[in-house]
Amino acid sequence: MRKLFFLGLLMLSIGARAQEDTTEVFDYSKFGDAEGVKRYATQKVLNQVPQRILSIGYEYQGGFDMPGVKMGPMLPAFEDFRVQQVSAIKAQANIPVISTNKVIWQMGANLWSSKFGIENPGNNLFASSLNNTSMTSAGINSTVFKPLNERNFLIVQASADMNGVFQNLSDVNAKGLTVSGTLIYGWKTSEKNMIGTGISRTYRAGQILHIPVLLWNKTFNDRWGMELLLPARGHLRYNFSTTNILQMGFELEGNQFWMNQPGSPNGAVFVQRGEMKPRIIWDRKISGFFWLSAQAGLRYNWRFDVMNEYDARKDTQRYFTSRLGNPFYFNISINFVSP
Repeated sequence: MRKLFFLGLLMLSIGARAQEDTTEVFDYSKFGDAEGVKRYATQKVLNQVPQRILSIGYEYQGGFDMPGVKMGPMLPAFEDFRVQQVSAIKAQANIPVISTNKVIWQMGANLWSSKFGIENPGNNLFASSLNNTSMTSAGINSTVFKPLNERNFLIVQASADMNGVFQNLSDVNAKGLTVSGTLIYGWKTSEKNMIGTGISRTYRAGQILHIPVLLWNKTFNDRWGMELLLPARGHLRYNFSTTNILQMGFELEGNQFWMNQPGSPNGAVFVQRGEMKPRIIWDRKISGFFWLSAQAGLRYNWRFDVMNEYDARKDTQRYFTSRLGNPFYFNISINFVSP
């Protein structure tokens, strides 16, 4: 028994010495200095609404007046109409092509198709054409988020859209194409605050504009934050939780749409449609990466100018202008979001 006891002590002593020897030869200098690792700014702030990768939704606008519609290209008379509703399908995709800490590149596509239900369009060429088909915008886009270091970043975005009131596929032509783009330089001052400024070419107000833009995403605390890309949109955010978010703000959207109009100077007109939407948005996680989004608000008519020329601005190029009424609207969508 005594031999076994001394044998156990000997084994413990050998094990301890082996452990001490291992510790002594372990060379930490072979590892890099953590302070020398270059870090890069991320594209989000804490508690931000998750980015949509795939989205499909339905929008409904209530009834409103459409006054002052020209009866025909050669007629000086105008008619007033009642739009019973506007129903729209909206879909978008933003697929990551490259996603690393040094660069994020996304390619996307979008669809916005609006069906105007006009009461008794009669023989009015414009009203009947709008009533019988959809006002459609479909396009592709690309966005690059390039962090320069831990604090500074660049955002480059470009898009091309085909827009029109197309009776059939043969109507689709280059005159319905619009090209937009945005360049932003910014600062990520913390995980709760990022701000940037730049310039944008946009048709969101229905008419081509070259304007300065302001990006500002900020989280004030666990509940409150804001997400701004002015003048396009801006929202105050309230987080019930990270998967249940309420926003209140606005968005400006629109484009220029080609429309066949026989008898007009060029055989077609261009509808410059812009809408301002003060709204409330509720986003909630359903399961996994699938979220439900519901919004309600007012569709305020920013612009509904019908022009004889592409990108026209002068009154001499105007076919007519309609001061559309401002209905309430709602929108619901299912979204597959990023982690």
